[in-house]
Amino acid sequence: MTLEIPTRPAPTAGPTSAPSHVRGLRCRACGRPEELGPSFVCPACFGPLEVVYDYDVARERLTHASIAARAPGIWRYLELLPVARAPERGLAVGPTALVQADRLARDLELGTGTTLRLKDDTRNPTLSFKDRVVAVATARAVEFGFDTLACASTGNLAGATAAAAAAAGLRAFVFVPADLEPAKVEHALSYGATVIRVEGTYDDINRLSLEIADEEGWAFVNVNLRPFYAEGSKTIAFELAEQLGWRLPDVVVGPIASGSMFTKIAKGFEELAEIGLVERKDVRFVGGQPEGCAPVATAFADGVDEIRPVRTPDTIVRSLAIGSPADGGYALELARRTVGSIESIPDAATAAAIRRTAANEGIFVETAGGVTVAAVEAARA
Repeated sequence: MTLEIPTRPAPTAGPTSAPSHVRGLRCRACGRPEELGPSFVCPACFGPLEVVYDYDVARERLTHASIAARAPGIWRYLELLPVARAPERGLAVGPTALVQADRLARDLELGTGTTLRLKDDTRNPTLSFKDRVVAVATARAVEFGFDTLACASTGNLAGATAAAAAAAGLRAFVFVPADLEPAKVEHALSYGATVIRVEGTYDDINRLSLEIADEEGWAFVNVNLRPFYAEGSKTIAFELAEQLGWRLPDVVVGPIASGSMFTKIAKGFEELAEIGLVERKDVRFVGGQPEGCAPVATAFADGVDEIRPVRTPDTIVRSLAIGSPADGGYALELARRTVGSIESIPDAATAAAIRRTAANEGIFVETAGGVTVAAVEAARA
């Protein structure tokens, strides 16, 4: 496949001085330290890189009082995010409502004494959780000196990346499946992004993005900026704890695509405990995957560690149709360690959960949200 991509000289983005609260990057597999730069794999073992913080700095600067005094939004937790400062230009992301869903809980027959709350990320700028991760990746891209933002997407990430790039004054390129629904494409186009349709699955598009990131020197939010992008998911954990009066929940139920959001929420809870903002607690983690693309759920059910890729996903839940999840092994380990589960959800159950959530709580969730609500019921059973 040949792509005609308009180019201009790539910025010389590379390792930069880390903010005082960030120590750098570290391989999750072998522990090798790396400088802070636009890189996502360990050069020694090819394991995934993640951000390492100086928790002494965070402990000194982040208190209940100091956080309350800051403006609302994800940047009030700056010392636990991988950027030097809150961006001067950008979308206002978070906080989103934590809705107590009593009627839905009764419909799901959760039983007395169980409180169900929904984190309603449809209230973010582009109506999706993806605004969180993209905001952090975009801020980091600007600090690295990139002038072009890009992504591989099955839908919501395309719109979030396009909007964030427009707000930050960057060019945007989004790579999507050729059969992506027109509304998702129009959403990204409306922000001025260049949309490139690719024949193949999300995993095919991701491999293409790897090549283009190297060739063009672009900031792909979920490729060469993946360690920073992933950290944005922690803001869900931070907001949850603050909204619960600086307490942790008993159970977290969430969708699994790559597995990054699922695992980073757990990391966020651990960091809050590490710096003394919450008491340490064993939180149970339950994940949901669509039955037509459920490699992590299958491994969990089979009691094996190997996650076998799904070559041809077959599900209405396009946003979770990642056949080879990068963080799937970590999500599997988290569910087992916390005595949780990974549920495989039929598309019919997803559609029913969407209707039940809307009818009971007045919240219309997309298919990934439907998987999550259905996973609540499946885990109860």
